[in-house]
Amino acid sequence: MTPIIPDALDLGVGAALIVVEAVLSLLLGLGIHRTMLVAATRMVVQLLLVGVALRFIFALGSPWLTLLAVVVMASVAAREVGARPRARLRRYGNYGVSAITVMAVTTLISALALTTAIRPDPWWTPQYAIPLTGIVLGSVLSASSLALDSVLQAVVQQRPGIEARLALGESFRSASQPLLLDAIRRGTLPIVNQMSAAGLVTLPGIMTGQILAGLDPVAAVKYQILLMFLLAGSSVAAAAGIAVLAVRRLTDGRERLRLDWLER
Repeated sequence: MTPIIPDALDLGVGAALIVVEAVLSLLLGLGIHRTMLVAATRMVVQLLLVGVALRFIFALGSPWLTLLAVVVMASVAAREVGARPRARLRRYGNYGVSAITVMAVTTLISALALTTAIRPDPWWTPQYAIPLTGIVLGSVLSASSLALDSVLQAVVQQRPGIEARLALGESFRSASQPLLLDAIRRGTLPIVNQMSAAGLVTLPGIMTGQILAGLDPVAAVKYQILLMFLLAGSSVAAAAGIAVLAVRRLTDGRERLRLDWLER
């Protein structure tokens, strides 16, 4: 089966929907037309540039170019995670904890998948390593940003309760455990919903793309199941890692809650 590739006319038809939505925004006074058009333009430019860059990297097959692409992707993801919460740890603390979490979890999950489950030859083949890393990064970004935002908000809102428990002799770890667990649950909620709805409600993107490319549906399902397991693992690890690191940045050697180290 020959894959169907959209031409310029097909893309134009799709773009017409964006124009219609922008016109409706103007007529109804929604005020989102400018944002929508700018976002659509950025998306097109960014994806075209990425497509050209990946064609170049795939053609060369260099492990160093593959590593560079992965590092750039992870760095951008870490920056997005650190920038999204309203509250900020001082001294660029948000970016510090996000960089550690994103790099560590993405490296672990991607390397595990490439060397044990997918096993391309060589294992760093860019056609496998870069797309897989991108998928993992999407899950890590979502879980990390939700968990970080949740834990930073909760530590402010629950300050009286935390300090009361500390005054009664509890350790900081014990006093902060409830908000940590809530942050982890919030960070993993998207992947739980995604797994619950996969197949019956939605056909996940990877599976859909492979079917459109002509792959047998059962084989596409197997790939999707594997990826969902990987994304679930990366989400839990990312949410837990960044929540723990963020909370540790808000205490000192005397196990006091140091909200003065938090910018709001």
